[in-house]
Amino acid sequence: MSETNDKDIPAIFAEHILIDQGIQKAINRAVWEHKQLGNPVAAWKDGKVVWIAPEDLDIELLP
Repeated sequence: MSETNDKDIPAIFAEHILIDQGIQKAINRAVWEHKQLGNPVAAWKDGKVVWIAPEDLDIELLP
């Protein structure tokens, strides 16, 4: 959080970078949790919903 202390909220929203990083971190965490629990993940491919088996998820939890 210390890196956001230098910037004001409108600047953060204008840059999008911190928001995009936060969203990506949340997605990675959710996919990692699905893998750990043995649950498939729904994804969109070629205009259709497909299920990705947990053993096919290649992801590590990042800090």
